[in-house]
Amino acid sequence: MKYVIFIPDGSSDYPIDELDGMTPLKAADTPNIDKMAKAGFGGLTNNVPDEYTPGSDVANMSIFGFNPANYYTGRGPLEAGSMGIETTDKDVIFRCNTITQKDGCMDDFNAGHITSQEAKILMEALNDYFNEKYDDFKGKFYPGVSYRHLFVYSCETIEDAQLLANLVTMPPHDIAGENLDENTTGDKWDEKLPSFIKQIMWDSQNILKDHEINKKRIADGKKAANMVWLWGQGVTPSLPNFKDVYDLDAAVITGVDLLKGIGVFAGFDIINVPGATGYFDTDYVAKGKYAIEALKNHDVLFVHVEAPDEAGHASNTEEKVKAIERIDKYIVGPVLDSLKGEDFKAAILPDHPTPVSVGTHTRDDVPLIIYSSDRKGDECESFDEEGVLKGNLDKKEGYTLMNRLINDDF
Repeated sequence: MKYVIFIPDGSSDYPIDELDGMTPLKAADTPNIDKMAKAGFGGLTNNVPDEYTPGSDVANMSIFGFNPANYYTGRGPLEAGSMGIETTDKDVIFRCNTITQKDGCMDDFNAGHITSQEAKILMEALNDYFNEKYDDFKGKFYPGVSYRHLFVYSCETIEDAQLLANLVTMPPHDIAGENLDENTTGDKWDEKLPSFIKQIMWDSQNILKDHEINKKRIADGKKAANMVWLWGQGVTPSLPNFKDVYDLDAAVITGVDLLKGIGVFAGFDIINVPGATGYFDTDYVAKGKYAIEALKNHDVLFVHVEAPDEAGHASNTEEKVKAIERIDKYIVGPVLDSLKGEDFKAAILPDHPTPVSVGTHTRDDVPLIIYSSDRKGDECESFDEEGVLKGNLDKKEGYTLMNRLINDDF
């Protein structure tokens, strides 16, 4: 039995006037997904436990089959896993965004989708700057993809690490246009270590604002990456091995380090696809081809596409619909065709909604379709927020999905 789980990140939404009151999932032309829905089972699920913010880290940990309440320690540590960064229990790993600040406010949480090559130079400049400023600087910046980077701070004690790990930090995509200082205030921010972390963010402007990379970006009419924003921090998690839990070999295809990190900690094979950018321009065709090959050697495959989420953050309805249609045409269709004649189960669901009217994640329920090659489906007609309601799937916690697939609990 093969299992394939498609994750169109953030694709769930609210009705949109320019789509005649439809959601992007409803408006998109998705013949392959709809065929899967009509032959499968539909319903709602939720991947984010009540006590957590609706981030892709928590939500995808659920989809991968692990209860976040038992294993989640922060977003940064998960991304560190994918980058091969070795840490100790005294290290706190922060997600580090290159951002554009303007008049003390969050002007752009991704600095105009700065290129990885440009950002790498800026991260190296930050390391040089802080190592020169402090005799024994205990932090290090690690360049990632586009605007997504890491900052690791090595504490003196485990207690200090827990203090920093528990600090409430704001996701930059949630505070667009808001005052940065107001989002780093409170009693805990006044303590020694948190105040130093805040100082690092503010001091980053000293080297970034006049850097040649940013001078050229401004001259080219692009946003300047003139500050870094630290958030999503935590200590290294300890996930059980997926095969030990489910007795199945698993792999993941994604252009996002965060999901690769969860996979690393869970013992997945990470399938790196050339051209998988985590943005609108990701190579959908290549993802489909690599998925077909990966299923020949793995029991379980998770195929994640970030583009609908990016479109939601950008409040770009047109790109969101296009992304969903490309997932259907170049990934879902070819993969399902390749499995004809085999015993397999497939599921498709967003990790969370990212409505274009909100521009960030919400914690609403998301639609879920489960298809089985050896079972007749229910009354579900389509993969969208309303269409799945005609199905008979009981709503259950997102982290139960793998057990539901394995045990025919649908």
